[in-house]
Amino acid sequence: MVSLKKTAVIGAGSWGTALAKHAADIGHDVLLWARREDQVRAMNDTHVNAQYLPGITLPPNLRSTSSLEEALSDAGLVLSVVPSHTKREVWMEGKKYLKSGVPVMSASKGIELSTLHLMSDVLHEVLGDQPLAFLAGPSFAKEVAVHAPTAVVLASKDTDLARRLQKEISSDWLRTYVSDDVVGLELGGALKNVIAIACGIADGLGFGHNTRAAIITRGLAEITRMAIKMGGDPLTMAGLGGMGDLVLTCTGDLSRNRRVGIGLGQGKKLSEILTEMGQVAEGVRTAQSAHDLANREGIEMPIARQMYCILYEDKAPRTSVLDLMRRDLKHEKN
Repeated sequence: MVSLKKTAVIGAGSWGTALAKHAADIGHDVLLWARREDQVRAMNDTHVNAQYLPGITLPPNLRSTSSLEEALSDAGLVLSVVPSHTKREVWMEGKKYLKSGVPVMSASKGIELSTLHLMSDVLHEVLGDQPLAFLAGPSFAKEVAVHAPTAVVLASKDTDLARRLQKEISSDWLRTYVSDDVVGLELGGALKNVIAIACGIADGLGFGHNTRAAIITRGLAEITRMAIKMGGDPLTMAGLGGMGDLVLTCTGDLSRNRRVGIGLGQGKKLSEILTEMGQVAEGVRTAQSAHDLANREGIEMPIARQMYCILYEDKAPRTSVLDLMRRDLKHEKN
C-alpha cells in the first residue's frame, strides 16, 4: 500500500494551499497541483502563494506542479480542492493517473450547476469505486495555515476510511471529527455560502446584529429543510458542518462570500466586486444552483431565492429585504 504520507493536493487556491501546508507541517511529502505554470514556478521559487495565501511561507517538503500525472501517479492520499465548477473537468483528466484504492478527500464546497449534483455525486460518477471522504466545517484558510486551533468534520460512507483519515490529518491545531452524513455535510458547506452573501448585504446596508442573527437562524432553517429532503441528518446542521460553518462564513472578516454581500449592499456591481477580490466566491454560483435545486425539490428557501434575484436578476437589495419581511406570517417551525 502506498503511504498516506505521500500526498497530492489538487487545487492551489487559498484553501488548497492551506491544506497542503497543513499536510506538510504534520510530516507529509506534498505535491500541490496548480493549473497555471507561472503560479507553480513562483511558488517553487519563493515558497509563497502570493495570490491566494500571501505572507505564509510554505515548507520545503511542499512542492508545486502543473502536471496532474506527476501529482497523482505516486500519491497515497489525494485532497481535491478545485472549485466546484471545475471538479468534473479536472477529475476526468486526473482519473487517468490515480491508483486504484487511493483515498480522495474532497474539500470543495458547491453544487454542480448543470446537473445539480453534490461534489460527492460528481466524484462517484467520475472516479467510480475510489474511496471518498468529504471535509467541511468552520475553517478559514489563513487561520489553518498559521495553526489557529480549528475543528472540522470528515464524512464518508466508509466509517473505517473516515477514522483512518481522521487520525492521519488531525494535529495539535486541527481537530477532526467524523460523520457518515455526506449529504448533510455537503449541503451545509455549499448553501451556507449563499446565506453568507445575505449577511454581507445586510452589513453593507448598515443593518445591525439583529438582522445578522435573523439571517443566520432562518438561513439554517432553509438549509436544514433541504438537507432533510435530500436524505441528510438534521442533527448535522447543529454541528460543525452546519451551524459552525454558517456562523463563521456569515460573520468572519476573511469570508469571501460575506465580502461579496457587503459590496452589493454598498451598491457595487457584482463584476466589480469579483474583479477586486481576484478569487472565487463559491456562493455566487451556488445561489443559482440553490435556486434551481429548491425549485426541483419543492423546498421553500426565501433567503436563497432573494440572493438569486439580486445576483442574477439585478434586484435591488433593499427591495429584497422588504419582500422577505413582508412574507406571510407563519409558525417558526415552518
